[in-house]
This record gives sequence, structure tokens and C-alpha cells, in this order.
Amino acid sequence: MKDQGIKNPSFQLSDIGINNYGTAYWNLTPEELIEHTIKKDMGQLSDSGAIIIKTGKFTGRCPKDKFTIKDNTTVNEVAWGNVNIPMEEADFDKLYQLVTGYFENKEIYVRDNYACADEDYRVNIKVVTEYPWSNQFANNMFLRPATDDLADFKHDWLILCAPGCLADPAVHNTRADNFSAINFTKKIILIGGSGYTGEIKKGIFTVLNFELPVYHNVLPMHCSANIGDNGNTAVFFGLSGTGKTTLSADPNRKLIGDDEHGWSDKGIFNFEGGCYAKCIDLSAEKEPDIYRAIKHGAILENIIFKNGTREPDYADSSITENTRVSYPIYHINNIAEPSVGGHPSNIFFLTCDAFGVLPPLSKLTPGQAMYHFISGYTAKVAGTEVGITEPTKTFSACFGAPFLPLHPTRYAEMLGKKMKNHNVNIWLVNTGWTGGEYGVGNRISLKYTRAMITAVLSGKLDNAEYKTQDIFGLNYPASCPDVPENILNPINTWENKENYYAKANMLAKSFIENFEKFSEMASDEILAAAPKVISFA
Repeated sequence: MKDQGIKNPSFQLSDIGINNYGTAYWNLTPEELIEHTIKKDMGQLSDSGAIIIKTGKFTGRCPKDKFTIKDNTTVNEVAWGNVNIPMEEADFDKLYQLVTGYFENKEIYVRDNYACADEDYRVNIKVVTEYPWSNQFANNMFLRPATDDLADFKHDWLILCAPGCLADPAVHNTRADNFSAINFTKKIILIGGSGYTGEIKKGIFTVLNFELPVYHNVLPMHCSANIGDNGNTAVFFGLSGTGKTTLSADPNRKLIGDDEHGWSDKGIFNFEGGCYAKCIDLSAEKEPDIYRAIKHGAILENIIFKNGTREPDYADSSITENTRVSYPIYHINNIAEPSVGGHPSNIFFLTCDAFGVLPPLSKLTPGQAMYHFISGYTAKVAGTEVGITEPTKTFSACFGAPFLPLHPTRYAEMLGKKMKNHNVNIWLVNTGWTGGEYGVGNRISLKYTRAMITAVLSGKLDNAEYKTQDIFGLNYPASCPDVPENILNPINTWENKENYYAKANMLAKSFIENFEKFSEMASDEILAAAPKVISFA
């Protein structure tokens, strides 16, 4: 056994059950990890200096193979079901022995990072990985301690990531040979059988979605956030592919973070130290900040080169639609340091409406805000999860149901109190289709979405005239600077109005049916915000 790099001398890998390993590389620099990746023939450098890797069989998350250990810590707190699938302690212990044994005689990579930019809620994380690029991903995405802090670093949570380690469903009671398992009592995350790096970051997000509300009364949010020169903070909720990363990367505002934040009594703080952006059809014109961030230290996932070059082909989806890049947040020029902000003035709920019936921008009443937050409507975008090849209607409570250990109403109640206490404006933004549903209409222009967001943040819509859309009862601006008026009311973009109403009624029925499971706990104000199915015979 041999150790290289900077580590806490009082900590040994045998302390966590890893014995007889080959060489353990501790806290290597990105340059060293890139060198290891290339030497192991696991990646190639692109013309920008970013390294391109392939995640293997899995190019997205596997929600059906994510387990939560059911014990005294979780049994009465976790909302058990299809999202939070229970695993017995004994089965977790067998998986733990499997993974630690798998590392025997192998080169392994150890990383000390932390989550939560607000030091009051800091969570130290030790990540042990089989692959060097998995270790680099952790360093990109989590916050990075000062070098001087590594010598006495003590972790709160441990992640063991071994893509080559396969479970036996008959022995370990998993669904397949890949798995992700979270033990909230032992504070350990196990990842095996999948090289998809998103499992690492979403594992810690799930942890914070449990610990922050239960122990600290802090609201965890699946959102991006930025801040203006005048200190006004904006928050963007939304599932993957709805535009959180894209819309928060605004050259005129400082980026707080692109995906995961907490809202405490002091304000907003980033969980992470990096960004994980979708790359499909990426261009310098559409997303200049993200494009420029793809340089040495960034990791491009499942992207191929253009023929005969080292130039990434961002239009190519032959491996997956879910092509990704991870990079440390300092690759973005305009960032908030530290990654914190005050209480938000505006919150945007981003939805990718694949049916093309929601307005591109609506100002919500408090009742509508809670209704749409609990509903969490969007479309699952192709490639984000295994088996998704085109946008598919879904309702994901709080815009992040796959990562919520607690019942969605607990998060919704926390958000409702904070919105009212801080007098926040809430907006519903459709970044999906207009002029027809997917396959008929077109995706709403990013240029127009940005213009609407800018108008809100600059106060230009504060005293605007608003009109009310029937069926959903949404209030949309009659006009908006730099946006064609005809697209503000979606029916204007459809050639056949009857088809529009038929599709809108269909979606309204889906909203109503989905909300039935929440209706018992919802107030009259929230229930009144439900859409109305209207006959237009």
C-alpha cells in the first residue's frame, strides 16, 4: 500500500474498511488527474483544453436503482415510495463490504471537499473513486478547502464511487447490478456499476435535502441563483433541461450557483463549487458564458470530436442527448464571491411545456405560486434519465422530487412562509414549445426568454398591463420589451385554435389529477389556483 498527495496523517483508509489497496492518490490537482485519465486511456484533450470522457453504459441517473437505508434515523422522516426506495441495513452492510473489497489492490483516488458556501452549514465530504475523472468531477462540483486545511480534514460524509463494482441482485437485494445507496445514520453514499458522474452530486443534494430542513430549518432548493449589482437576488427553480444553468449565467449579473441552494434566515447560499451544464447544441452565440467555461479543468461527458479534429461536436447526440460539462464555478468570469446572496426579490419557476399551451411568462398569485411549486410540471428532457428519448410530461414536486427524502409538502410549506415573509414576486416561465406541441411547434427562443427575465429583474414589468389566460388563469404581460407581443399569449401562435384548447384542456386535466394526492393538505387559496377545464364546442 502506498499513499501520494496531501492527506490528514491521522486518517487511514483502513479506518473506513479499505485495506490492501495498491496506491491511494490524495487530493491530486486537476492537472495530475487529467494526466492519470489520459495515461489510463480514459479520456482525450479537446482543442480548448477540456478533457472528454465517456461515462459508459449509463449516461444519466438511474432513479429506480437509488436506495435509502430504512433505520431509526429515517423510518419516520422519509417519504417512502417510488422516489425513496427503502433498503435494509443488512443489505447496505453487504454492499459496503462489496465496494470496499472491490478497491483491494487497485489504484484509488481520494478527495476532500465540502458542500455549502455558508460556513454555518458546511458539510465536509470525503470522496473515494475508482476513476481519476470521477475524482476530478467531485473537485469541480464541490467546494474546495484551502490546501492548509487538508492536513487536519475530518469528513462528515463519505462517498465510495466504484463504477466497475457490480452488485448481485440475488445477494444484495438490488434491482440490477448498478446501485446508489444512502445511509443517513452512517453518513455514507455507495455508488456502483455506473460511471455517470451526476450520481455523485445528486447523492449529496439528497443528503442536504434531508439534513438542512430536519436539523437546521433551512430550505434546500433545486434551483440556480444570481445577484445584481444592487444586491437583488433571483432564484430559478427547474428540472434538468429547463434552463436553470443557462438563464442564471447572465453577463450582467453575478452567478451564485447553477443548480442547488439553501435558503436560510440570512438568505441564499450555494451548495456547490461548480456547474454541471447540458451541452447539446451548445454554441458561443446562445450560451457564451458556458461556452467560454469549457477550458482546461473542465470535463466534457459523452461528446465526440468533429471528424479529423479535436473540436467537440456539440450537435452530435449519437451517445446521448444528455451530453454534459462540469467545471469549477471560477471558470465563469462573473461570479459572486463567496457564493451567497440575500433573500430573493424574484423567483422563477421554469417549466419546459412540451405541449405548447402555457405562456412564456406569467406572474403568479401566492395561491398559484404554491400550486405550481407543489405540482412541479415540466417535461423530462431526452437523455436526462435512462429510457427517455423525447420530452415526456411529468410532475415533479418542488421541481426536484427525485432528490427529496421528505414529503414534498414540508418543502412547500417552508417556501410558502419564506415567500410571504420576504414579499417575493413569483413567475412561471415556459422555456418549452410555442406554436404547437413537441414535433409541431418550435422551442421558445432563448433570446426572448432572456429578454423577459431581464424585463422582470429591471422592474420594467412592475406596472405593466396584464391579461388573464383562460383555462390556467395565468396573468401574462400584454407587452414586454424586445419580445414579439403575439407569443406572450400562446394561443396566438397556434394555427388551429381548437387544437390549442383541446391540448390545453388535456394538460389541465393532468394537473388536476396529479394534485389529487396533495388536495387534503392544500388550503382553499391553493385549491382555487387549479386550472379549469372549459368546453369550447
